Amino acid sequence: ALCLPAIRSNKVAIVRKMESIQLERDSKHSEVKSTYTIVTNDDGKFLQIDTYGSAERQESGKKSQSIRFSPEAIAQLKSILSSL
Repeated sequence: ALCLPAIRSNKVAIVRKMESIQLERDSKHSEVKSTYTIVTNDDGKFLQIDTYGSAERQESGKKSQSIRFSPEAIAQLKSILSSL
């Protein structure tokens, strides 16, 4: 999957297409709270996923990342998930 750089702003990253890559190495990640929202606007339905700071962070529970999948990316994500 395409990895987007972290950008500190009020804007949400919109994913329209994902590319498959191989990780150089797998690293352990901490668990965090996550929520999703279905956003409907003139461009269609979008899936927005938000993650929140882990318990170890200075501001635990604060929203840390938002990513919004376009209708095209949702179709691609469905295909990826069905192949697992």
